[in-house]
Amino acid sequence: AVNRLAADISGGIRQKRKFPQKVMVWLAVCSKGVSPLVIFENGTVDHDRYIKEVLPVALKFGNDTFGAAWTFQQDGARLHIHAKSQEWCDKHFPCFIDKDHWPPNSPDSNPLDYCIWDELAHQVNWETVKSKKTLINEVKRAVRKVSVDVVFESCSSWTNRLYRLSQVKGNYLR
Repeated sequence: AVNRLAADISGGIRQKRKFPQKVMVWLAVCSKGVSPLVIFENGTVDHDRYIKEVLPVALKFGNDTFGAAWTFQQDGARLHIHAKSQEWCDKHFPCFIDKDHWPPNSPDSNPLDYCIWDELAHQVNWETVKSKKTLINEVKRAVRKVSVDVVFESCSSWTNRLYRLSQVKGNYLR
């Protein structure tokens, strides 16, 4: 409608949510691919739930992929920097970069943020998403379709991105 009056004549203004269905997921990436997807269908995720449902998946994926010699790194999300999460990681992972040695939560320093989430979103067939169940099914399907080459390239660029971040003193990259 061209104005409020025309909208009222046509039945009023109806707000439409851009993404009517939401689901929280966790995913990890490394140069060899993506981890199994963890989906939180109900409730919120606190540090206890993160420790119970996510970290064992990350540990198994890392051990299965790399054996005993690999490093786990996460961003500065509140769940990740919680003392109990840090303690669990330090105790279980073969090598772990703690919160005091990793940059704060930044999309420029996280391959998931600067590449993989966008790739995943492009793989989702949004036309079929009508409910939380169909969204979950689409996300599961989309994760399997994320190109290994895209994952490898995004992880390969990580060191260069960190160097560039140091050159701009932590400002966002352009």
